[in-house]
Amino acid sequence: MAQLNLHHLRLFRAVAKDGTLTGAARQLNLSQSALSTQLRALEASLGQDLFQRLGRGLVLTEAGRIALDHAEAIFRTADDLADTLRETQRGRRALRVGALATLSRNFQMQFLRPLIGRPDVEVVLRSGSQAELLRGLESLALDVVLTNLAPARDAASPWLIHGIDDQPVSLIGTPARVAGQAGPLRDLLLSQPLILPTRETALRAAFDALTARLNITPVAAAEVDDMAMIRLLARADAGLAIIPPIVVRDELASGLLVEAATLEGISETFMAVTLSRRFPNPLLAEVLTSQG
Repeated sequence: MAQLNLHHLRLFRAVAKDGTLTGAARQLNLSQSALSTQLRALEASLGQDLFQRLGRGLVLTEAGRIALDHAEAIFRTADDLADTLRETQRGRRALRVGALATLSRNFQMQFLRPLIGRPDVEVVLRSGSQAELLRGLESLALDVVLTNLAPARDAASPWLIHGIDDQPVSLIGTPARVAGQAGPLRDLLLSQPLILPTRETALRAAFDALTARLNITPVAAAEVDDMAMIRLLARADAGLAIIPPIVVRDELASGLLVEAATLEGISETFMAVTLSRRFPNPLLAEVLTSQG
């Protein structure tokens, strides 16, 4: 196969995204015939047809879809290289952080604290679902993903998982609700409605195992997948929350909420997920080293 021409590959990507030669040629400021000639040259070098006609438009063949996926990866890597090398030459650098939308804001602040207020650093923070964030990490749009859900990992997976913190979990409620509730944990769990994490979380699995050992079925006031909402429900006195104290650190410090009991043997693990990269963001090493 002839050496791959990246200029041709960039033109191919433009046509694939537009779906027509006419529109892509207009965007690229080329004549339609010149663009068509260069596409044919790319197809010849790859030995595959990349498009098929559908009405007035062009759609990717199977080989074209594969070529586009590889082209996107090539240009993402090139952009990442340019960004990284530019950042080494200028005073202000950026760290792109993705955080699970349901993750404790206090934990996020704790992770970012070494960078906050630094005049040479810009923190770009994005929230989303686990799947969205991992796609952003894989596409190099993010440098790190903060989560409490360990991504599936096998010999082929690209993730590097850094354990950042392992927080104890407590029963937490308003002073009025907790007052006079001293006694065995079993009695406490039976006497009060509970604000629970949802069943797909590791925290809920650990709590359900605890109640099974105690042979009890507690009353659920709510099941919530968002730590911020659990905090708000606890403040509204909806019940006792199953939550790491770090999530409600400010409320505990002010006395707005109090701990009724610590759930021994149950903890919430917070982690940072990264990729092994040829040009890693130097800020990432700094912030990971400062944890713990």
